[in-house]
Amino acid sequence: MSYENLIRLVEVMDRLRSPGGCPWDAQQTHESLLKYQLEESYEFIEAVENGDRTDMQEELGDLLLQVYFHSRIAQEHPEKPFNLDDVARSVTDKLISRHPHVFGDTKVSSSDEVLANWEKIKNVEKGRTEFDQGVPVGQPALSLAAKLILRAMKNDLPLPEKSAPIFSRTENSHTEKESALGDALLSLISWAVSEDIDPEAALRKAALKYRDSIKEAR
Repeated sequence: MSYENLIRLVEVMDRLRSPGGCPWDAQQTHESLLKYQLEESYEFIEAVENGDRTDMQEELGDLLLQVYFHSRIAQEHPEKPFNLDDVARSVTDKLISRHPHVFGDTKVSSSDEVLANWEKIKNVEKGRTEFDQGVPVGQPALSLAAKLILRAMKNDLPLPEKSAPIFSRTENSHTEKESALGDALLSLISWAVSEDIDPEAALRKAALKYRDSIKEAR
């Protein structure tokens, strides 16, 4: 496997950001690039869902460009610069420290144990004392709710009351349950719209209420 094009991309980004390069690229900041980060992520998701491997390669390249671009901007910071190599070192160190069953003597017997170890190590590394630390509140409400519930599960905390009347006895496979859940969510959103209720705002309030109830009970 050759990595010459990764090095080439570093050189191209350096030229674009340097004097005599591209005026547009030179003007960009971390903040101005955020919209592209989100857009490229959605485009990659669509490529995966469509099974289009040509688009997947292209969109992964666009995502990689964002990493290179932000890293190139970061090395210009006057007080706390870092570069692409620093970024790669950080994520490599993270992967090694959070896989003690591969790079250490820890024994695991399932993927669930791997995830549990990951969460414990992450909490220690980041000095987290609250289950929701590091969960971006600004993310869409559905992903926020799912993340809070997943964090609660990993930390053996109370979960919201489960209700599954949407599933019939004939729905046994994961695909069937996923389809039924999608239909139920769509139905709830349709009801909310007809009642002039913003489903995004309603779910966000419920998710934050759930988060606060756990923190107050501890």
